[in-house]
Amino acid sequence: MQGFLDSLIAQGYFAGIPRDLVYLGGMLAFGLLVVLVFVLNVAGVTTFVERRVWARIQNRVGPNRVGPQGILQWLADGVKLVMKEDIVPTQADQILFRIAPYLVIVGFITTFVVIPFGSRLVIADMNVGLVYITAATSIVVVGILMAGWASNNKWSLLGGIRSAAQIVSYEIPAGLSVMPIVLLTGTLSFQGVISQQGWAPPDWFIFNNPFNFVAFFIFFTAALAEGNRTPFDLPEAESELVAGYVTEYSGVRYLIFFMAEWGNLYVIGALATTLFLGGWNAPPVTDNPVLRAVLEFVTFFVKSYFFALVAMWIRATLPRVRVDQLMSICWKYLVPMSFVNLLGVALWMVIFPNGARVVQYLMTLGGAALVVLFFRRVVQHWRRQRIRERGELYLSPLV
Repeated sequence: MQGFLDSLIAQGYFAGIPRDLVYLGGMLAFGLLVVLVFVLNVAGVTTFVERRVWARIQNRVGPNRVGPQGILQWLADGVKLVMKEDIVPTQADQILFRIAPYLVIVGFITTFVVIPFGSRLVIADMNVGLVYITAATSIVVVGILMAGWASNNKWSLLGGIRSAAQIVSYEIPAGLSVMPIVLLTGTLSFQGVISQQGWAPPDWFIFNNPFNFVAFFIFFTAALAEGNRTPFDLPEAESELVAGYVTEYSGVRYLIFFMAEWGNLYVIGALATTLFLGGWNAPPVTDNPVLRAVLEFVTFFVKSYFFALVAMWIRATLPRVRVDQLMSICWKYLVPMSFVNLLGVALWMVIFPNGARVVQYLMTLGGAALVVLFFRRVVQHWRRQRIRERGELYLSPLV
């Protein structure tokens, strides 16, 4: 973004306007474009995709009435919630109850300030991007805890307290699993991290060494817990807390909470892609700057959204853990493993200061084998289900 604005300034488009004001206006305009055109639509479409994924896994059809194959169901749900009455309980803390959803959505949207969609498609390339992400996501904790307290409902309060304890706890292994990347790159800038990777899998940090491979899974698990995703959705456990911290919310404010939750799936995937999977690095197939920007954006989006799909599969597959299990996973397993990984990467850098290319290729082949085995298993289950459906159809007395 800064390079694009610099080129416009050099061509005399903003003559007489201070450079800082040009940067500020450009970042605000691009940020508004990202939020209105990309973030909100991705969050909405993700609700539809997730419901269809659950349906396929559970042998159902899912939403298929509004629009072709139900593609506009998310828009219909959004309009319905906007038109619903916005109820504020009489005994609730009126001010905090109204403010809480906006803190959550602010904490979610501000993460996109430093997420790089391409070499030039980034609102602000901060040299402390990783620190900024940690600070921005912490605002969500305040909003959720505020919502639980202000609702004056015991289920909401329990959900808010659970969420605060969960997010604060899992931020530790998430942060520690990111530190190996900082050691390898020597920078906290997301663009700096991506620039030291390549478009080919052997050049990704996930395959740089065995410790990074483990750090990736620790990071993804901790990120799911921070996002209150199954099997870590204790703050809104329907079977225990009705709907947790959103029990008393309705209308637009209820929509805002879940817009942030579903949009957070893409943020998790974007961070994992940036840190471990090469980010927007794409094959050098064109030198055209426009086509190159589109290719980088598509590459980054596909990688990031793949992890959103994985999170959907996990939600439709795994049962919810107990609260004590939630904390045990964090403090007894993920935190010690994160420390060991951090020390392991430091030792690896001392032994192999220039990297170990053979290890990278071997790990890439191992990762490809795991992916092939996984999808082979998925296809096997799909074929078995199709055979079962045909058998039930043939044996049905109604046919």
